[in-house]
Amino acid sequence: MRIVERLEAAAKRRAAPCFSFEFFPPKTPEGEAQLFEALHDLKDLGPGYVSVTYGAGGSTREKTVDLTARIRRETGIEAMAHFTCVGHSRDEAREVLGRIRDAGIENVLTLRGDPPKGATGFTPAPNGFRYASEMVEFLRAEGFRFCVGAACYPEGHPESETKEKDLQNLRRKVDAGVDFLVTQMFFDNAFYFDFVERARAAGVSVPIVPGIMPITNAEQIARFTRMCGATVPMRLQLQLEKLRDDPAAATALGVAHATVQCAELLARGVPGIHFFTLNRSPATRMIVTALQIGKW
Repeated sequence: MRIVERLEAAAKRRAAPCFSFEFFPPKTPEGEAQLFEALHDLKDLGPGYVSVTYGAGGSTREKTVDLTARIRRETGIEAMAHFTCVGHSRDEAREVLGRIRDAGIENVLTLRGDPPKGATGFTPAPNGFRYASEMVEFLRAEGFRFCVGAACYPEGHPESETKEKDLQNLRRKVDAGVDFLVTQMFFDNAFYFDFVERARAAGVSVPIVPGIMPITNAEQIARFTRMCGATVPMRLQLQLEKLRDDPAAATALGVAHATVQCAELLARGVPGIHFFTLNRSPATRMIVTALQIGKW
């Protein structure tokens, strides 16, 4: 299944909103067992697809391809492989993309990617790619017929000088052949709605799926927001501070906040919601179940 077709059907109200879940390749057999337990726990929610991330520097490239194929084969859930520019020459990219295609995977999320741990900035591999847009151009020129997703940033990419330049880069990426977009996490829907309005005015017409991360750990979310530049609303920050010594209550607050976010997004017509799960199912399951009971 090409994910963009599922999103377009949802946008036209011919299908229910497309809920999707993101996982990362585990490092241990125990972690892998936990991941598949989470997948089976989420399967009865009818996910449109799941995605599998690609480690910094391409460090999980083999596991990403193998795990994505295994998820499709063993669970029957559509799966999308992430693919980053980091550490790949064009010849290496061609080889890995061929493996993805040969594994029967139809959907790829193209990303520039984060530099390897310890690196101070992004450096393209020799004969590699500087930007995701270059990778998309390469993928299309090479004749790969994937449904191609890419990332976008409601609050602006952390490395962009201005939001306007970030939009120009996004338009370049979409024009290269991107079929749909998934946003970086955000915790205030105003950022998403403003971004979509600006993107449409800039000529970006593909589906833009909001990315939501339920807060289950205050310290962990602080690290993520520092990395990606997302803003946690002050009122939510203050509430989380009060619950620093009560993890269960902090998780309940995070789930409640994300549920309210998602309900508003769906009420205003988004085609789906992509959840960053951190390989765990309880928080995401609670949110999606509540949304389905409420019929969005």
